[in-house]
Amino acid sequence: MAETPLPLPAFTTWDTFPFEGDLKVKALEAPVGVEPSRKGEEIADCKACQSGDDSYIWVNERWRVRSMDRPTGLPMILILEPRSHLDLGDLPNLLAAELGVMTVRVERAIRSLDNVARVHVNRWGDGAAHLHVWFMARPKGQLQLRGSFLPMWDDILPPVAESRWREDLAHVAAWLAEFGGIALAQPPKIEWQAPSRFLVDPEPAVDPEPVVESTPMSESIPVVEPAPTPPADQQSAERAPQQPAGPQGNPTGATPPPTTAQHTQPTAVGHTQPAAAPNATGTAAASPAAGQGAVVQPGHGGTGGAVPPAR
Repeated sequence: MAETPLPLPAFTTWDTFPFEGDLKVKALEAPVGVEPSRKGEEIADCKACQSGDDSYIWVNERWRVRSMDRPTGLPMILILEPRSHLDLGDLPNLLAAELGVMTVRVERAIRSLDNVARVHVNRWGDGAAHLHVWFMARPKGQLQLRGSFLPMWDDILPPVAESRWREDLAHVAAWLAEFGGIALAQPPKIEWQAPSRFLVDPEPAVDPEPVVESTPMSESIPVVEPAPTPPADQQSAERAPQQPAGPQGNPTGATPPPTTAQHTQPTAVGHTQPAAAPNATGTAAASPAAGQGAVVQPGHGGTGGAVPPAR
């Protein structure tokens, strides 16, 4: 009689389930009478006990934290282990109490990475006898990786970049070391090589200025010839005022107007008086010498009296 196949569970329709298409459930095997031993039941066969501290990213006197041997599909996977060869139910009260503190501390350290949204904490214990608690980081923004299928997605997704992975390991180790212990993970070294020669940035290309055909100066600017300078006697004649001819050079007998502008001379107290005008004979009255306190005024007969200085 053929066995009736088991129906597919409802989670196969969840958005987080990593598979699609025609699926069927495997047949359930019969139980065994004696379970096999786990890996590392004895200290001599325990991988954790035989590993040195250099295989871990952080250690202290009672706990150690290690990572995978290489990057995987998730940003970060870490494992917390006690130094003593104990399973979860074998922990003494001191280590049991510290396990809670260390679990919270490692979760916070991983969640401090900028590309991590949540941290899943798991303990299976069917593979190795030495207690090891798993910490799996879910990438930020990847909602399809939520839930219990995150370990499956870790095997499906391509591995993250090793350089980023090592930087994150160093960050978590340093975060844990702030509370004690020793950070053993170091950031990757910068792969830098000196160039054989230094490249000089070429000068930016400059558009040549348009060439404008210039006209010779002799063609573009007309040459103005200076006017000829008249003789000196002709210049004096042109500047002298023209007077009509009369008897004795003055037809009316009146005193001719001065040919030059009247000048003013200062008095002893700073006042000014007009300079003497020419008399009837055509000659100007004599001016007082410098330092004298009187000014000669023109008279009717060509002579003048002394005028006291103004006060």
